[in-house]
Formats: sequence, structure tokens, C-alpha cells
Amino acid sequence: MISTPIPTATSGNPASEPAPENGLAPDKIADTTQLTVHLPVDARGVALGILATVSLLFALDWAQPFLITLLLGILFAYTLNPLVVWLERIKIPRLVGSSIVMLAVTGALVFGTYALRGQVQRIFEQLPEAASKLSAGIDKIRSGPLSNMKNVQTAANTIEKAASQADTSALPKQRTTHIVIDQPTFKLSNFLWVGSRGVLAFIGQAAMVLFLVFFFLIGGDMFKRKLVRLAGPTLSRRKVTVHILDDINHSIQKYMFMLLVTNILVGLLTWFALHWFGLENAGAWAVAAGLLHVIPYAGPGLTAAVLGMAVFMQFNSLSMGLLAAGASLAIATFVGTFVTTWMTGKFAKMNTAAVFVSLLFWSWLWGVWGLLLGIPIIVIVKVVSQHVEQLHPVAELLGE
Repeated sequence: MISTPIPTATSGNPASEPAPENGLAPDKIADTTQLTVHLPVDARGVALGILATVSLLFALDWAQPFLITLLLGILFAYTLNPLVVWLERIKIPRLVGSSIVMLAVTGALVFGTYALRGQVQRIFEQLPEAASKLSAGIDKIRSGPLSNMKNVQTAANTIEKAASQADTSALPKQRTTHIVIDQPTFKLSNFLWVGSRGVLAFIGQAAMVLFLVFFFLIGGDMFKRKLVRLAGPTLSRRKVTVHILDDINHSIQKYMFMLLVTNILVGLLTWFALHWFGLENAGAWAVAAGLLHVIPYAGPGLTAAVLGMAVFMQFNSLSMGLLAAGASLAIATFVGTFVTTWMTGKFAKMNTAAVFVSLLFWSWLWGVWGLLLGIPIIVIVKVVSQHVEQLHPVAELLGE
């Protein structure tokens, strides 16, 4: 319990007033009678809230594979649902329309991979030569301006060694014991086994996402109707539930459309810049740049580093590599600053600082998948908060 002192006023009766203090008149003296107001503090509720938050974090981390697969399936289902709805309008059953859309998407992915297989194969074939060029370039850099520092370090080591020998020459020789620690040797078979397990796990997760998207598309509005029924018997709650689901649907579709537009734009601008540089296999590098741009902040940085190394290995010029990396960062900055910001403000009206904090949280919790799914999750949270009265402070915090 918290006790807060509050001064109270006394009546105007002179007899009831206290005696003068320090020679001051009674009307100049403030009454110091104190009252206490009890402000209840629910310590048990605060403790339960902290325990619930910690439990939720552990649950999100423990259920990471399932939740990531589920969220990816929901996002892709929301994205492809307008195509299925359009096919329904032209009298094609939903099952057939969902099958057509899924086959078209899978075929487009397979065709794109098949079309770029030659460039990707040439990139892998050039890896040994690229590694040797990179090693030679690093040795060249070390033997350049850093040679003076290297000579100073060698001289310092020589002086230190001579001083230690002079100190130990006067001491009686002691028997020393040398301990040799065997370092684990690198085995290519173990590396390939671990890599193959990772690839198989990724393929299995991708297959689960495709099946989940297909079943969501077949279901259509079935889950929406079930959620409306579960909202409660009153008409107001059902209307709120319908508005929430519709806003989530529109927000996710607009967000995925924004990703599609920005990634295609990044891929086209990157291809134009790499073609101007004269880089081999520019198409494959441009596709990789467009795909990596999906990852906020980390994707453009990784793209710039990889493209800079590729240009440096081909032209054996550090300045060309730095110029290519700078061009990649400039393209990502231009698209992110103007196109992404403009489109995000149009459909989400999100607070930039809140979005960045959300990305930090989800990347800490789920890694790269958290960076990919952080913005859709925060968009869903904002939509729900706007329609639930108790969560209006959260919507105000996330909004502009």
C-alpha cells in the first residue's frame, strides 16, 4: 500500500487554529495536518503478468518451426486467394481453381530455376578460381601499406624475445613440459552430411508450406465463418471479428504486393548496374539480390558484400568491387527510402521506430525468419489493436 500525504484546510474558527509558530500570524500559517490516501498495488497481478510474458517467450521459441510454417502458409494463402476468387467468378470450382493456382506458382518457380541453372552452375564452377584470386588479393593488400606496421611488429617481437632470453639466461634451467592438443580435423563427409540435412529440412518445410497454402485456399471463407461463430452470440462482436479479418486480409495482400513490386524493382536495377559493370552471370546475381531484399536491413548488406566480392574476383580490382558494393547499397537505399516507405505509408501507416523495434525483437527470437515475418506480425497486431478497445494504446503506439 502507498501512503500519500495531503494537506487539508481547516475551518475559519480562530479558536480552532493552532498557536502561532515562529511569531507568524495564524492566517499566514498553513495547516500541516496530514491525511493518507491508499493506492492499491496489485503485486500478485504484476507477478503473474511477468510470468505469463516469460512463458509466452519460451513457448514462441519452442514452437518456432510450427509457427513459422503456419505463418508462411497464411501469408501465401492471403496473397494467392484473390486469384482463386477471380477464377470462381468465371465459374471455375474452388478446388480446381486452387489446384490451377498452385500448379502455376510451382511451375513458375521451377521454370525460373531451370532458366537460371546455367548461370548458377557457372558461378559454382568459378568458386575455386575465385577463392584463389581472393587469397592473392588479401596477400597483396597485406604486403602494401601495412608492410611498415608489419616490420614494426616484427622488430618489437625480436626485441621482446631477446629480453626474455637475457632474463632467463641467469636463472637455472628448469624442465618444461609441453602439452600438445590435437585439434579436430576437418572431414568433408561430415560437412556434406550436415549440409545435406539442412537442405532436406528446407525442402521438407517448403513442401509443408505448399500443402498448407493449398488447404487454406480450398477452405476459402470456412475458417472466417468459424471464427465469427466463436466470437460470441452478440451481433456487435461478430461485426468486430469480420472487420478485423477483412482488415488483416487487405493489409497482408497489400504488404505482399509491396514486397513483389520492390523486389522486382531491386532485381531490375541490380541487373542493369551489373550489366553496365560487365559482370558475368548478371541475371543470376540480380535474382539473388531481389530475393535477399526480402530480408530487411540484413539482405541488402549481404547483397552488397557478395556482389562486391564477385566484381573484385572477376576484374581483380578493389576499386571496382567497392564501386559495385556501393551501387548495390544505393539501389537498396533508393527503393527502401522512396518506394517502400511510400507504399508502407499508404496501406499501414506504421511508426518507423516501432517497426524497427519489432524487427529487433523477432530477429532476436527467430533469427532470419523473424526478420522475414516481423513486419506482417506487427501489421496484424496493429489491425487487431485498432478494433479492440482494451488494446487501443498499442495501436496508438504503433501508429504514426
